Amino acid sequence: MAREEARRAGDAIKELTLRGIVLGALITVVFTAANVYLGLKIGLTFATSIPAAVISMAVLKFFRDSTIQENNIVQTIASAAGTLSAIVFVLPGLVMIGWWTGFPYWLSVAVIAIGGILGVMYSVPLRRALVTGTDLPFPEGIAAAEVLKVGSGIGGAEENKRGLMLIVWSAIASAVFYALAQTRILASDAAKAFTVGSGATQVSGSLSMLLIGVGHLVGLTVGIAMFVGLVISWAFLVPHYTALAGAIPPGTSLGDFVGGVFVHKVRFIGAGTIGIAAIWTLLKIIGPIIAGIRGALVANAERKAGRGDALPITERDLPIGIVTGTILVLMIPIGLLLYSFASTNPIAANPGATLVASIIYILIAGIVIAAVCGYMAGLIGASNSPISGVGILSVVGIALILAALFPHATGDASKSLVAFALFVTAVVFGVATISNNNLQDLKTGELVGATPWRQQVALVLGVIFGAIVIPPVLDLLNTAFTFQGAPGAKETALAAPQAALISAIAQGLLNGNFDWGLIEIGAVIGVVVIVIDEILRRAKRGGLPPLAVGMGIYLPMALTLLVPIGALLGWSYDKWAARTSNPEFAQRMGVLLATGLIVGESIMGVVYAGIVAATQSDAPFALVAENPWAVPAGIIIFAVVVIGFYGWTRRETKVALTAA
Repeated sequence: MAREEARRAGDAIKELTLRGIVLGALITVVFTAANVYLGLKIGLTFATSIPAAVISMAVLKFFRDSTIQENNIVQTIASAAGTLSAIVFVLPGLVMIGWWTGFPYWLSVAVIAIGGILGVMYSVPLRRALVTGTDLPFPEGIAAAEVLKVGSGIGGAEENKRGLMLIVWSAIASAVFYALAQTRILASDAAKAFTVGSGATQVSGSLSMLLIGVGHLVGLTVGIAMFVGLVISWAFLVPHYTALAGAIPPGTSLGDFVGGVFVHKVRFIGAGTIGIAAIWTLLKIIGPIIAGIRGALVANAERKAGRGDALPITERDLPIGIVTGTILVLMIPIGLLLYSFASTNPIAANPGATLVASIIYILIAGIVIAAVCGYMAGLIGASNSPISGVGILSVVGIALILAALFPHATGDASKSLVAFALFVTAVVFGVATISNNNLQDLKTGELVGATPWRQQVALVLGVIFGAIVIPPVLDLLNTAFTFQGAPGAKETALAAPQAALISAIAQGLLNGNFDWGLIEIGAVIGVVVIVIDEILRRAKRGGLPPLAVGMGIYLPMALTLLVPIGALLGWSYDKWAARTSNPEFAQRMGVLLATGLIVGESIMGVVYAGIVAATQSDAPFALVAENPWAVPAGIIIFAVVVIGFYGWTRRETKVALTAA
């Protein structure tokens, strides 16, 4: 009887509504356009789930019957589309190599939509395996859920009052600091390159409160692992390869020289570490994945037996039959899209084998990459996952297949193969970007009592909206700016750094001049880290997550240094919270503080990206050309604000516990 009442209550909740879908679509247009521009300009995109949740709550509060689940659907649609904009890390490569002159609308829509929908379908059994079946932190998923809960007034009165205050003020501080950094009065990052023996290295950090918040949420184990990767990269590998590179080219600064060596040497080692760690991670989570598929089959059998209504709300995924059927059916349009390349040499000489091998690769690589990207997102968050590293591994896989099929291709034939490899990679990358984001959204849904199948439908809608919006934005930017390295590139050409890197790898592999030694070194490092991790876990001494170490090697120090610092601050705070009279409440207040730090910068980042795109200015907020005190002032103010907020959170928590 209680289960029946709970079922009816769940069915009566407004969740997947027309107004929510329309609102999600409108937010999608703005956020996706901003993310496309930012990704092409600097190679980074912003997570849009939290800003979308805030906007949704602000709009839907005017409706009396709006619910937390409906707001969750809106952020799910918007974040899926926003995340899909990471396809700009691959697709512009087709223009850069001269295969396309623009972005054919329907062809681009198709490749983006198919890859994204495949990502959603692969994520369905992974929800049971990674979201409900593991203790992964899913920092952004938890943060989004906290925003939705506080905004909806869920929790005790005292907790809501002080929690809302914490989120609001920490978000304001995070947003204001981010905005001030864009004026150049304060620095947004700090970096110092210096020589080490005959080589050189660099210490750098982004003054990002978002990264502090992420570090707090992911915990000390992941933070230490990322720091280990960072040390391997910048204390050993970068000095070694800068020493081998010899003299600094004339007109090149030491910082640019170090950065160039990192990008062209060390990142490939990091990709090798991520690759071997990804294989190991997949082997470790294969059990939960199989259990997830088994659970989905059991749920499907219950539906067929007419007992589907008795299933708990949280067990109602899209039926596994629909999921499997959709994946298989989508292989048909993928084959048709790839066939468009079959009329060019050398593929025209062997189209059947090429298409079959490519479709099988997409099918298998999609499953592997969805699982690995979902795990990485759960470990460190979607914003900080090395998604371009997955792109590197994807293009390596298909390029090796093509190199085996056409070993002596040169000239235009080689160019055709590079284009084909990039097109296949674009589909697989669509799977990667969506699965990287989806499981964060599904974690949020789990925490706010959402119905999985409705959220999965919302994810598909988000993919479709994103696929419709992205190609015209890409075409507009290509016409207005062009891309660096493309034929006829203008002085204003956008760098599109990730697309350039992935295109260069495809060309190197298919022309026979790719440096495999770097990947092999990374793989060896990965094996050593895996052994250490297993020893630590069996001795119950914590762990050293191999994927997190790989991320620390692969990602720039500016994006990783503050995550371990945030993890250390969070660990210190949680140790203090454990000694209070209500540890759970005290730790939750720390989570709300971290959430606010993430929320403020996320929203301001999206706003700023939109202003950059609208004004076509690199620095629309800049008040001065240069401020010699920007770095020391930025570091001091950043440290004071962060430490001050942790102290304030402790005081507020003490007051609340005393009042209770």
